[in-house]
Amino acid sequence: MELTRNAPRERRDWVTLVGFVVLVNVVGAVPAVLGGPDSAWFAALEKPWFYPPSVTFGIVWTLLFTLMGVALWLVWRRGTDSSAVRLALGAFVLQFVFNVAWTPVFFALQRPAAAFWIIVALVVAVVGTIAAFARVDRRAAALLVPYLLWGCFAAVLNYTIVQLNGYALF
Repeated sequence: MELTRNAPRERRDWVTLVGFVVLVNVVGAVPAVLGGPDSAWFAALEKPWFYPPSVTFGIVWTLLFTLMGVALWLVWRRGTDSSAVRLALGAFVLQFVFNVAWTPVFFALQRPAAAFWIIVALVVAVVGTIAAFARVDRRAAALLVPYLLWGCFAAVLNYTIVQLNGYALF
């Protein structure tokens, strides 16, 4: 079997792709160290009938972070000399800041109403990120759609928890 001249580059691309996926998963998972659904406070909250089984969250977030890592890699590999790529990467970082902020605000600070506003900002930022990614690579934009859908579901879930437990949004 003959190796092509592009084999080292292809191997580097795969290693870089895996690096992006691992990085997004690690950064996305770090806030869970600060607090999560295993606390007595969260267990005492009333939850809506559509609250998924706890195992669902780890599975879904791992899948979403993996898709986000692939999408980010698809955009990044276009080269950062393009203003469209730089805008898309900046949009990704912005939405990821909101993503990472949500968990400690909701669980560690026990502020579900504040977390709701963070998730609203996250959803808006994800829409902007999808639009920015679409200008660079439509596949990358499409990979973020499940994330947007889950973000919308999470916002409804967060809002319902706020309402069921008597927290004020304003």
